[in-house]
Amino acid sequence: MTDSAAPVSDLDLFDDEVLVDPYPSYAALRELGAVVRLPANDAYALTRYDVIRDALADWETFSSAGAIGFNPMVNEALTGTSLSSDPPAHTRLRAALTANLSPRALRGLKATIEAKADALVEELVAKGSFEAIDALARALPLEIVADLIGFTGHVRDNMLRWGQAAMQVLGPMNQRTAESFPIAGELYAWCSAVTAGDLTPGSVGRGIFEAEARGEIPPDTAGHIIHQYLGAGVDTTIASIGNIVALFARHPDQLALVRENPALVPAAFNETLRFWPPINAWGRRATRDVEIDGVLIPKGAKVAVLLGAGNRDPRHYPDPDAFLVERNPIDHLSFGYGPHGCAGQGLARLEAHAVITSLSRRVERLVVGPEVRVPSNVTRSIEELPVLEVFPA
Repeated sequence: MTDSAAPVSDLDLFDDEVLVDPYPSYAALRELGAVVRLPANDAYALTRYDVIRDALADWETFSSAGAIGFNPMVNEALTGTSLSSDPPAHTRLRAALTANLSPRALRGLKATIEAKADALVEELVAKGSFEAIDALARALPLEIVADLIGFTGHVRDNMLRWGQAAMQVLGPMNQRTAESFPIAGELYAWCSAVTAGDLTPGSVGRGIFEAEARGEIPPDTAGHIIHQYLGAGVDTTIASIGNIVALFARHPDQLALVRENPALVPAAFNETLRFWPPINAWGRRATRDVEIDGVLIPKGAKVAVLLGAGNRDPRHYPDPDAFLVERNPIDHLSFGYGPHGCAGQGLARLEAHAVITSLSRRVERLVVGPEVRVPSNVTRSIEELPVLEVFPA
């Protein structure tokens, strides 16, 4: 007989302590059930790997339209974007977004990204100590995305704060969200007014405007697409590269494995993403009454898809709290799954693989100081990571 009442937890997903280290809370939620009701967030949380993956694939039941954020203002602002839409509208918008992010389109960037990453790592290793977040995790993606999209002048200068704010405002209407809305508004205003002439000739950004002129995407959507490149693509890549440095410093044996076998570079990035996903939770909305593991999620309910909880589910990954590069979890949830799988994952992989390749070739061991983490609504990242000493390979 079906027991339709979901287990309930008083956990607040956006509590400071939970945001800084969510994994004990995720473990507790998983033990309560695959679906747990969270009154503090007015949401049903999906906590286990199989349930999360199935929900991400089922866009007809778990809709992104007006639902990815955890407050109504941001969901209204994102209406009409590929991030906050479902097929068939999503299919057309995403095609324009991904046209310049396919493996074929990115092939020409590979050598440039690898050269930039290696030159940067070489310089930092030669210094012997450095601040890993500012000098590496932020420096590389900001430069690459700015060149790719064609950002110039004050836009390049504001990319970091705009990108961070665009992710913060996806949370509930807490202080972080309220403080970030004006900054995210600057990005939105710029993207609403940007023209092809504001972007570097030959850039991807120019190409999006050209696609709009050809009628391949709806009128007045080029700016929205550029918003997503910056809003969704920068902060998460910065987080991932910072995590690479921190995890290799914590686990020199795993760095040694990659150094001995460079073919493990993609596996090392997959395990980094599984172990510490840059985004732990996305929102969805149930379009109908749906039963999961005997629990009823009612039509219209807010659903919190806990990617980070699924990535540590022992039902799917043996010894999930261990960082093991040879695991190669190609099915991790950190890039999502289904029609809303991360559009920029190809670019993120190029950047991260280049950093891992260079670190494993040039570094035997890193000695780091304490990680500084600041609570953030959606992106979980390291704010400061001092590398105190480098032992070159």
